[in-house]
Amino acid sequence: MKINFTDARPQDADVLAFIVTKTTFADFKFPLENSDIVRATAKLARFEGAAGQSFLLINEEGGKLVRIILVGVADGEAGDYQKAGGEIVAKVQTSGAKHIAIHGANLSAKAAAETAYGATLRNWRMDKYRTKLAETSKPTVETLTVASAPADASTLWPSYNAIAEGVALTKELVTEPANIIYPESFVERCKHLAELGVEISVLDDKDMAALGMGALLGVAQGSRRPARLLVMKWDGTGGSQERPVALVGKGVTFDTGGISIKPAAGMEDMKWDMGGAGAVAGAMKALAGRKAKAYVVGVCGLVENMPDGNAQRPGDIVTSMSGQTIEVLNTDAEGRLVLCDALHWVQENYNPEYIVDLATLTGAIIVSLGSEYAGLFSNSDELADKLTAAGKASGDPLWRFPLSKAYDKMIDSPIADMKNIGGKGAGSITAAQFLGRFIKDGVKWAHLDIAGTVWADKAGPVWDKGATGFGVRLLDRFVADNFEG
Repeated sequence: MKINFTDARPQDADVLAFIVTKTTFADFKFPLENSDIVRATAKLARFEGAAGQSFLLINEEGGKLVRIILVGVADGEAGDYQKAGGEIVAKVQTSGAKHIAIHGANLSAKAAAETAYGATLRNWRMDKYRTKLAETSKPTVETLTVASAPADASTLWPSYNAIAEGVALTKELVTEPANIIYPESFVERCKHLAELGVEISVLDDKDMAALGMGALLGVAQGSRRPARLLVMKWDGTGGSQERPVALVGKGVTFDTGGISIKPAAGMEDMKWDMGGAGAVAGAMKALAGRKAKAYVVGVCGLVENMPDGNAQRPGDIVTSMSGQTIEVLNTDAEGRLVLCDALHWVQENYNPEYIVDLATLTGAIIVSLGSEYAGLFSNSDELADKLTAAGKASGDPLWRFPLSKAYDKMIDSPIADMKNIGGKGAGSITAAQFLGRFIKDGVKWAHLDIAGTVWADKAGPVWDKGATGFGVRLLDRFVADNFEG
């Protein structure tokens, strides 16, 4: 979908959209031939401009019938304009309409840009495998124009567009099936980031074996797909920032559970067990695309967890790159084994002051938070507060959980340094507690358990049913607010 910002409403627009607040709707002057009819019809439908309210009718304008959409934003709070843009697209995406014109004269430059941003996010969908999709179900919108908005809106747009492209990459990686996206092909899908200035390097399974990454490779040994460690470096500071922000993602491109195999029902969903790595890749694309003035390193630990004759067994003991030993009691608690080596590697090679890891790590976090929030665990109140604020501002919300030495006893092993699962309770906390053992003193670290937020069973305000792109907007805002001055 092409985005334009123009002075006048385009004549070929077949959708006319208006965004109003609850306080301005009563006096809003619609630049329409039949404005009184539009207002009266909207009132009849009890439209008042409240946040989340929308209304569509078909009326005559300029000698032709057009769709007219009214969307409410209440008092225009943070995120409301993104949701409004998403709502406009959702209403007409497959309607046969081709050109949406949004009236921007009553919007600020930021509101106009965020409306286009929300529309772009919501417009993403994957249809390439649907060879018999009915014409009436195919997207038809080709262009969205914000007309009469402040001139600064078009200046703001490139940065919003870069973030939207990062979200789109994440949605693509998460949506593709596991026979298409596996460790090697995940790397290939990210190589285009080099065109944006991202430095890309890759460690293969032999490289990782030489480094002693026994935890990560133990997960991968049951698959015919070799493991990869993808490293993406973006430095927009010209070398002035000495220590980078490190983003680390769990990239289990398919998770059968290994020998501790999952139930068959719903196992197809485990193609998105690489959602953390997908978010890191998307965030790196967003940061590079908008030329962020920050130094950030993204690391993705990429494996496939399969149950063949060479697979890791429950009871095996592996040695991580840090030298710490792990008793693997459950091969379906594999994400923490992947992350612990990736976390140690990035500390050894880049000495970051801040690390944020993202992982679809535990089903327990879904029990706790459902799909509304991702879980946040951190050894730093400062970092936790910054991430929480970024989550609220970006629309990717977080809820903090505790870390405490009191939980250590649950993952202590009688024959190794630790075991990879705790008891029946506090499953998300003990998983985070496990990862914390691989963080060096003085490093500010946060773990985000995003198992409940990377995939949606129904459409949301800025995503369709399926991959949500969770994490990209959060990480971009976190970097923008705290490291770009």
